[in-house]
Amino acid sequence: MNTSEYSPLTIRIGSIEELDRAASHVLSAIGHRTVVAFHGAMGAGKTTLINAISRVLGAVDDATSSPSFSIANEYVGADGDTIYHFDLYRLNDIEEAYDMGFEEYLDSGSLCLIEWPDIAESLLPDDTAHVYIKEMDDGSREVRII
Repeated sequence: MNTSEYSPLTIRIGSIEELDRAASHVLSAIGHRTVVAFHGAMGAGKTTLINAISRVLGAVDDATSSPSFSIANEYVGADGDTIYHFDLYRLNDIEEAYDMGFEEYLDSGSLCLIEWPDIAESLLPDDTAHVYIKEMDDGSREVRII
């Protein structure tokens, strides 16, 4: 399977109240893919959108936060499925991804939501969904899912 099987989708998030709706659209757009790479500048809203996705899947709000210091957080959705949230910003090289067993997470079949995926790009499966978040001049966010 490759990403060409999926139609790209662009959505706009105008306010925080629209986050859950946007998260549902992202989940719909990724289909059966379990690895999702989030791209965007610092402060673009990657963690916020991932928190909304986790919330839509039934994870407790307080349980979701940026894993900047731990690199990986694990949540449980309402259906009992595991959701992994990675923040690879602090990794220095791909060897650190290997050392943390990143490939095993990717192969687990669980939903893997990855911020700052560039350092581990070569480890991502071919069917990885890519979510690009851009802050617009008016403060809204444009989210493109491929």
